[in-house]
Amino acid sequence: MLTRRHIRIKVMQSVYSFSLGQNNNLEKEVLFFKESVGQTFNLYLLLLGLFKSLHAYAEEQLETIQKNKIQNEAQCKILQNFTQNRVLIFFKEHKVLSKQLDNKKLVKWDLEFKFLKDLFIEVSNSQVFKDYHEIENPSEEDDLNFTTKLFKNHIATSNYLYDFVEDNCLTWTDDLPMVNTFLLKMLKHIDLNSPQSLTFPRSIENQEDTDFGIKLLEKVISNDSNLQEELLGKTPNWDAERIAQLDNVILKVAIAELLYFPMIPSKVTLNEYLEIAKDYSTPKSNNFVNGVLDKLVREFDQENRLNKTGRGLL
Repeated sequence: MLTRRHIRIKVMQSVYSFSLGQNNNLEKEVLFFKESVGQTFNLYLLLLGLFKSLHAYAEEQLETIQKNKIQNEAQCKILQNFTQNRVLIFFKEHKVLSKQLDNKKLVKWDLEFKFLKDLFIEVSNSQVFKDYHEIENPSEEDDLNFTTKLFKNHIATSNYLYDFVEDNCLTWTDDLPMVNTFLLKMLKHIDLNSPQSLTFPRSIENQEDTDFGIKLLEKVISNDSNLQEELLGKTPNWDAERIAQLDNVILKVAIAELLYFPMIPSKVTLNEYLEIAKDYSTPKSNNFVNGVLDKLVREFDQENRLNKTGRGLL
């Protein structure tokens, strides 16, 4: 599930934290990095758990109406659309998912009652639901299409969800777009007759990428002064005080990758950190980082310091 770019971003965040003096212990920073990788998979489980809780909410509301003999046929039909949706039932009855959620002891969505209520109201008033509601006997494909649109249009874009993950885990806000994309792809290919079609990525499956991240983090922090010296004279039009601290971190991580990872082509490194600069630093950072790294690559190449071998790891 994790990509190399996401690993690089987590390294950059750890180096940035280290540079601010929030943690001056390399071992603790590596531990934080590993925990950050693990938390990405926890976020995926948390979002899957939201489907279970949304189904449970609809069941509870329907039970309340029926128990109290409230005459509200329209609301009953809306609730039944949710309780009878095969995808939501699939998540509800998925034993592995339930076990994973119990083992991780993640935040329970049923404690976020207002969010579930507001989400249910928002979805039930949407055109996506109205179209689905008009289908007399929804097929599995109809259920899948509705649930996919429910996630894409209402859950993944929820401001409440963003605030929730921001409050509960420091690194989840950066993980959320990638996890949303992964979950959306999973929904489009899920087989409701096969519990095995619901995948549970594990951090061990990304061990090679995680090891790359740990090595990169260690190289940057242990060679910080040398990497900083590489920048001397490469920013003639920029005083040290004018260089954004995050730009400085991006440059040092990129230089470490250029010099200490011979299997990764220089072009890959340049492209990756230019994209990271676009997303995480100031509007002018892209041109600045591009100019400095381009100059450094040419200099390293002339001095035979790159020593690139193999086809590279993309």
